[in-house]
Order: sequence, then C-alpha cells, then structure tokens
Amino acid sequence: METLEFQAEARQLLQLMVHSIYSNKDIFLRELISNASDALDKLRLAILQDGLEADAKDLHIELEVDADARTLTVRDNGIGMTREEVVELIGTIAKSGTAELLRKVTEAKDRPELIGQFGVGFYSTFMVADKVALTTRKAGTEGHGTSWESEGEGTYTIDDAPDAPVGTTVVVHLRPSDEEDALFDYTADWKIREIVKKYSDFIAFPIKMGDETLNSMKALWARPRSEVSDEEYHQFYRHISHDWTDPLEIINMRAEGTFEYEALLFLPSRAPHDLFQRDARRGLQLYVKRVFIMDDSKELIPDYLRFVKGVVDAADLSLNISREILQQDRHIQMIRRRLVKKVLSTIKDLRANNPEKYATFWREFGKALKEGLLNDPDNQKAILEVASFASTAGDEPTTLTAYVERMKEGQEEIYYLTGESRSQVENSPHMEAFAAQGYEVLVLTDPVDEIWVEAVPDFDGKKLQSIARGSVDLPSDDSTPEPEGDFAPLLTFLKENLSEQVKDVRLSHRLTTSPACLVSDNDDITPALEKMYRAIGQDAPRVKRILELNPGHPLVGGLRSAHEARADDPALGETAELLYGTALLAEGGDLDDPARFAKLLADRLARTV
Repeated sequence: METLEFQAEARQLLQLMVHSIYSNKDIFLRELISNASDALDKLRLAILQDGLEADAKDLHIELEVDADARTLTVRDNGIGMTREEVVELIGTIAKSGTAELLRKVTEAKDRPELIGQFGVGFYSTFMVADKVALTTRKAGTEGHGTSWESEGEGTYTIDDAPDAPVGTTVVVHLRPSDEEDALFDYTADWKIREIVKKYSDFIAFPIKMGDETLNSMKALWARPRSEVSDEEYHQFYRHISHDWTDPLEIINMRAEGTFEYEALLFLPSRAPHDLFQRDARRGLQLYVKRVFIMDDSKELIPDYLRFVKGVVDAADLSLNISREILQQDRHIQMIRRRLVKKVLSTIKDLRANNPEKYATFWREFGKALKEGLLNDPDNQKAILEVASFASTAGDEPTTLTAYVERMKEGQEEIYYLTGESRSQVENSPHMEAFAAQGYEVLVLTDPVDEIWVEAVPDFDGKKLQSIARGSVDLPSDDSTPEPEGDFAPLLTFLKENLSEQVKDVRLSHRLTTSPACLVSDNDDITPALEKMYRAIGQDAPRVKRILELNPGHPLVGGLRSAHEARADDPALGETAELLYGTALLAEGGDLDDPARFAKLLADRLARTV
C-alpha cells in the first residue's frame, strides 16, 4: 500500500468542490452513475473498434445499500482503469493543470467554465461521505487491479487489488443524515429511486438494485419515430410539461458529425396560464449522454418560443465544473439556431398542410411568436412568413404573402391599423377612405403589434404603413382644396386654438364620413405605444399629433363659414375643442378633461333644443 499526499492546490480545490460548487447533494449519485455509464460505453466501443476481447453480454450498473454499515456501493462492469489512470484521473482531481483549475474556480464570479471530468464528478461524493473507496481493473489487461481510498483530507492510499473484477466499484461511506444541511439518508431505497428516476432514468444501461431495474432506459428521442407510438410520445409530453392535453405537434431532430445531439420537441395544443408571466418556467430539459443536467435550460430556446417543450440530449457540452450551469459556447448557439429553424419550419408546414392545427397554434401562441420580430432579427423573415393577421378582407386571418398577392394595381404599401379590438379598428375614421375604395387593411390588436411594426421595415419589398400615420395619398376622382385655398384661415385658427393639443391642422385624404381624425407623424410614436411605455415606468414625453379635417363634411364646412363671418366669436374656440375631442374619442383615445368636454357638449346641445 502506498500513501500519497494531494497537491496543495488539489486540497484547496477539493474543499471548494465539497463546500461551494454543488448546490444539490443528490448530484453525487448522478455523477457516479454517469461515470459508470461512460465506462460501459467505452468498453463496448473498445470491443467494436479496437477488437478488445471482453464480455459485453450483460453490461449494467449495480447499486447496493448497507444501512447498518451506512454504505452505498456503485458498481459497473465497464472498461475499468489501470493504476496509472487512477492516479491521473482521481489522484490529481483533474487530468492536468490543477493550479490553473483552482485559479479559475477562485476567480470566477459565478461558476468555473470547465467540463465535468471523471475526477471532478467523482469528488462530489465527499459532500455526503467521510470516506470513499474505489476498486477497479482495466478490461483486457492481465494481472491485478487497483484500490484507492481517501477521507477527502490531505492524503489518499493506493494499492494492488489482486481479486478485483473487470470494471469499477465505488463504496461511499455515508455521513449521518442532516436535514438542516439537506443531507438526506442515502441508504433509503426511496431516495435512491428518486435520484435515479430524476437524473438517470434514460441511461442506456440497466441500473439495478437487487433484482429490480430502477431506470426505464426508454429515451424516446434516441429511437426512430417509426418505433414509438403516439401514445408513448403523448405520455412523455405530459410527464415533462405537466399538461393534461395531448401535444399539437411532435418534432424529432438528430444531428450527426463533429457535434452530435438529439432533440425531441413538442408544440402544445393550448397556452399555459403563465405564458406571459415573467416568473413562468420556460426552457428545455437538457441531457448529456442521457444524463439529466438541467430542467429549464433557457439558453437552448429563445424567449419568444418559450411555449415549446421537450428534451435536448447532447453527446458533449461545455458545462461548468458542477455541470449545473450551461455556458454560452458555439455548440450551445449552434443547437439553439437549429432548434429555432426547425420549430419555425414545422409551423410553416402546419400552415401549408394542416390549416386546422395551424389555426389552433396561432390562436394560442401567435402573440408570443410575434415577440421574435423584435428580438430575433436573424429569423424575422421566417417569422413573418408563418405569421397570420386579421384583415378587412374577411373573417379569417391572412398571411402577408396572401395580402401582397391581393394588393391593388399600383399599391406599393401594406396598410395596417393598430387598436384595442377589431370593432374599434374597423370603425375608426382612419379606415373610411380605405374601405370606400376597397383597400385591404391589416387589423392589429395585440399589444405586441404596436412594437414589432416599428422593427419590421417591409415584407417582400413592400413597406408596412400605418393608415393612422403620415400622409395618405389614395387615388380619388375628387379634387381636394388645398389648405392655402378656402380653408387656409380656418386651419390657421384651429392650429392656434388647439396648439396645446396638436402640432398641425390640415385637410384629410382619408376621411369620407367623419368630420375629423388625429394622425401621427411618421417618426412619432403612437399614443398606444406612449401609454405602454408609461405603464411599465419608462419616461415617454407626450407627443402632439396632427388634426385632419374632412372638407366635405357639413360640420367642417359650417365651421369655415362661421369663422369667415365672425372670426372673434368665443364659441368658435369651444367648437374647436369639441371637434378635437370627438376625433380623439372616435379612435378610442382618452380626453384630458372629460368633465369640461361634457359641459361644452351639454351647453351646445341645450342651445339647439
């Protein structure tokens, strides 16, 4: 037997790992089972690729509990280790660069960005143990095996093990349970089953405890779709989503080559109640080689696809030392990009081949998906291609592609109008000329619509244009008087009297039946957007708008005549206020002084009775 001292850096690192790195002590069993699974994989690979002569008929992991001795044993019949490998992999904690490893651990603001290696995960056992003993023998080698033992302090012993079988056995001498320190009784059968079910259920090899196999080994994502029934998929979906309904669509993915991963995703058939709550659970389950790593991995899917449920299983990933926090690296970004493209292409296929399913999807998740138009510029075009919008062309939503195909000859812009409801939009004064001349207008009533239209300049070369912003020049047979003509004095008068409310007054090309409407300049934010910013506590200066008059309306014509006859009449100023107020109410706006408006209106009505 040989007694060796840990390097000084290794001792420090071990203390950090035991007391600081892992937030959940259950992790130690996941790590031991993961190491055992890797050993079984390596043995099978050595037999296939290197021609190693070894028995691979009954590869398995065995768990054994001795409550009296307070030990938990994890045994595998995998590849095993030589004495040199034990020293290299365990004795120095990491294969190389222990001092550098320690520096990264101590300097990291959050968690060290390191791949969980055999030695690193193995030492997590000292969170729950006061002594750990390991016995191992390398497959295909003659002679004895190796034993290793340590109490996790300054030294470890290493010796020959003549009768050691091929594989590795780890005996964890457990400390007494301490509920206050979240140190559970790991000799309890129920606790062992709970940990295996949560972290190792899909390990490809049987995990046995006595005569019982604890894991299902049914990683649906690793099986061809033809071999899995819809009921199995639905049951798995209900398990990971906690949703009692069946999924709307199942998405299988497999990437092979230099970086391998598998994914099984689901589009739900209904939106969860917390879809738009900030503290809602979101993200995908992450596995590495079928070992559960993380429940809600937000790094794998953007927030606007937060409704997607499923599993990603990678062959290898850059995890931190505790394998608890996923790091941002090119592999993660690559998986994320491919998952997004696959989800969007699936939605596109639904729209083309299964309109009923697509209609359900869009009704439940369209609002969330449109958020991607704001924060995912790389996929903005793809999102627009799968999006649907209410339209004046009919009761059913339309795509932008279909809208463009129906555009009138000479029409260069895609017209839209935002509002709180379809009825409000359709009855808006801004809609009058467009309805009269048969121009289709998109009806956008979701709060996110107010924002994404600002981020999307065009679709298929056609600019998106609000019919409540800027000037509108629709073809018309009627000649409209210019402001510097007969209406110039009235426009000047109104602009002066309403200078606190509006920035300009002009004649309108968009009104046919209403006397007036309010429009925003092209570069100004809309009143609804202004209100949204204030609701979330952001500063938003009040933006004055433009009052447009319908020169053909009797009220406007009468006001012009009255102004010509008695320009100094104080009642004309009150009429100007009423005109502005009715235009504001007609679009669903809020009056600054409702009581004053009501009094002016009542007085005016009283004089006409």
